Amino acid sequence: MNIYLYAKSGHTIGLDATKRCAVIANIFKDYDPILCTSDFRAGAFAKDLLGVRKYVNIDVIRNLPNIMNRKDILIFDTPEVNEEMRKDMEDFCSLVYDLNDDTSQIIVDKNLYSKVETAKLDKTIFYGDDDYLNEFLNMVKNSGTYKINLLMGHYFFLGNEKLFAEHFDNVIEEEEYVDTIQNSKYLLTGSIQAALESISCGNYPVLLKRTDKLYNEKLITDLNIPVILSNDLNEIIVRFEEIISNYPNIVNFALTNTKNMFREVSKKIETFNKLLNN
Repeated sequence: MNIYLYAKSGHTIGLDATKRCAVIANIFKDYDPILCTSDFRAGAFAKDLLGVRKYVNIDVIRNLPNIMNRKDILIFDTPEVNEEMRKDMEDFCSLVYDLNDDTSQIIVDKNLYSKVETAKLDKTIFYGDDDYLNEFLNMVKNSGTYKINLLMGHYFFLGNEKLFAEHFDNVIEEEEYVDTIQNSKYLLTGSIQAALESISCGNYPVLLKRTDKLYNEKLITDLNIPVILSNDLNEIIVRFEEIISNYPNIVNFALTNTKNMFREVSKKIETFNKLLNN
């Protein structure tokens, strides 16, 4: 009996689901879980930076039965699943968990994103891991220059960093993602996952709402995360400076309790192993 985690990922989607599934994979590391991503580079990112041991590439969640066995356990984070697919999964697997079932979930690896005594970086922009339509690139082209760090996205197009270097003090490669999130006192980001990781480190994120993304509005409101809505980078930076000069209190930040999931999965595997050995 194996544990599989599926994260929708890719150059038009980003890595937020991969990062959440990596947290769960590390919780179950003693059971050798397998992270399945719909883009091979996402799995490599999770292994290189997030501590995941095993990963495979599978393009869509419907193809999981091709590599799984009946009664395996599935944990997933994707908008692909409808009611009929969910029923089929529950018939095929012994346990199924959807990480989006609870809209208040905060899934962050505290071992990676812990508080640092003094942040090395004052202000950083992380637009997200993807910019397939070059929206951020076009924003930057029509803007000024800023004394702000820019953290590159994992799927940013090769060569874009040359233009970014003309507009930002410091362009940071995506391989420095974890260290940069830890050490950026103020983070302007289009990724809700990056914002949650920043809060976990004791830092102060501002969410830049992207027009190509859907956001968990309840979670944003519950936590009181400040938000910017604009496509003009000059305006965005001005608003960012205003917010961080009088940053609001982040409230109700509590990591999702995974103890029940861990207990249920562990019990299921132990029972299966006993039956197998008898």
